[in-house]
Amino acid sequence: MTATSFSLMISGCFLNLLIWGCTPVVCLVDEKLAAQPATTIGYHSTEMAVANATHGDSTLSFACGNNSHYCNDYCSLCDEFYGAPTMSCLSTLLKRLCLDNFYTTMTSLNSTDWCTWSNVSGLYSNLSLCTEEISDCLEIPWPNPLMEQIFVNIHSSFFKDCPSEELSDPPPVIVFALVITPICLIPVMVGLVVLKTKNGDGSS
Repeated sequence: MTATSFSLMISGCFLNLLIWGCTPVVCLVDEKLAAQPATTIGYHSTEMAVANATHGDSTLSFACGNNSHYCNDYCSLCDEFYGAPTMSCLSTLLKRLCLDNFYTTMTSLNSTDWCTWSNVSGLYSNLSLCTEEISDCLEIPWPNPLMEQIFVNIHSSFFKDCPSEELSDPPPVIVFALVITPICLIPVMVGLVVLKTKNGDGSS
């Protein structure tokens, strides 16, 4: 028996074992996939069922997200007052549900506390999550120009005077040393070049 025929025989046996072993696994996976929607009820699906019974999801004239149990409420408001999930509707929802709370809490803090990250990180994270949730419900991409403008306004209102350690200037002594070192090295380098040139001319 040659090495080629032996390797072909081993490959054939391995292929048969692989097919035999994978067939039950594929069947089990298919059974689980088929059974999953019928046997499991997710958190959001229960909430959406209640919301749909209350508001009637079929009355919406556009697709609504389902990442939150409040999505149907947001979409219903946009449908009723704006006719679609427009940026104007998003802006109104963000102002009422996210920004008003953030601004109220921030203004209640002392202005010296604004620059301490531990004091504002929770508020900032909640604001970011709130804006993302509403945008996802209305199926408007996040971030978007409206979000960018909102966060630029927030930073210019509350954080513009906060010192940034990463961007602050080094102490004057270090700046002086960094400036004077190359200035002092220039005459030394010129002197070495001149000395080397004179030695080279003398030897020739």
